[in-house]
Amino acid sequence: MARRRFLVISTIVVAVAGVGAWYALERGEPVVKATAPPVPVTVAIASRGDLPVYLTGLGTVQASFTVGIKPQVDGKLEQVLFKEGDHVRKGEVLAKIDPRLYQAALDRAKAQKKQDEAQLISVMKDLQRSRTLVDKAFETQQLVDQQQAKVDQVIATVDADKAAIDTAQTNLDYTSIVAPSDGSMGVRMIDPGNIVHASDSKPIAMLTLTRPSAVIFTLSARWLDDVREAMEHGPVEVIAFSQDNKRELAKGTLLLIDNIVDQASATMRLKAMFPNEHDELWPGDFVNARLFLKVLPNALTVPSAAVLNGPDGLLAWVVTEGDVVQARPIRTGPTTDGHTLVALGLREGDHVVVSGHYKLRQNSKVTVTLAGADKQARAP
Repeated sequence: MARRRFLVISTIVVAVAGVGAWYALERGEPVVKATAPPVPVTVAIASRGDLPVYLTGLGTVQASFTVGIKPQVDGKLEQVLFKEGDHVRKGEVLAKIDPRLYQAALDRAKAQKKQDEAQLISVMKDLQRSRTLVDKAFETQQLVDQQQAKVDQVIATVDADKAAIDTAQTNLDYTSIVAPSDGSMGVRMIDPGNIVHASDSKPIAMLTLTRPSAVIFTLSARWLDDVREAMEHGPVEVIAFSQDNKRELAKGTLLLIDNIVDQASATMRLKAMFPNEHDELWPGDFVNARLFLKVLPNALTVPSAAVLNGPDGLLAWVVTEGDVVQARPIRTGPTTDGHTLVALGLREGDHVVVSGHYKLRQNSKVTVTLAGADKQARAP
């Protein structure tokens, strides 16, 4: 019964509404149509100004000097004189190898040299006596020649002794392992008491010089000519940012462009140097390198939020007379700090939508709120 009563009442309501509409038409009264309410949007103003152009690429920090501290002679590692993480100076002794065998080799070489020098004195005296006898016709010239050959032979032996002493002294010096450069010491990988060899692949520790440091990063090869042109006009600034691109770490200068383009990825490698006075950059870390390319004067820009991808390319919603929006196709250029250059499709002073796009249709009615930056710019 309830269901039948509901159907009867619904039929009566529809009939009454139909009669009402017919009566209004007969009397010439307009029928009110439902209209969509205006869409609230936030807009910004397309404006002109100088736009700095930056190129950003992912890079890796490299120390300016990295060396593995290794022994150059075999022996027992007696002492390690550095602490992990210490900053050391060039020439500072870092470790010592047992020097006794090398000291003995040096002493033996010196003793051999003294012995050969004594023999040299003896054969030179024999040569002098032979010359005296030849002058008095008691001996032939052949004896003099033989004595001269002995002298030359012993002189060569003494020269070999000098070389042996130099070798032994060098090996003895190598028992003290010194820092080849200023830098910071890494983790110790070999402890005192171990036998080390010059052929060992594992170093005692790694020494790195991080002041200055380098950043190796990549950019699209299509910017090659622009970067080279910028370098011709003077030093090119590069700023290193953290991986989340929120923190500025250090400022440096572009050093070089690698001498070959990677054809597989169509990219080029670049190297920038940073003073790194406060160790903001750490070897092996990833950073975002932002290279300053040039300044575009009197460039027309809009907030990047106004640039949308449409079915036929990029577009922007523009608020026209009567607070009606229209979608305009645009062509853009570089983007810097949230502002994008517009090369075609907009004019200076156009109001573009930066928030509220998702409800817009062509010729939609809107209620407009100026973005914060434009409010400030228009404030008296």
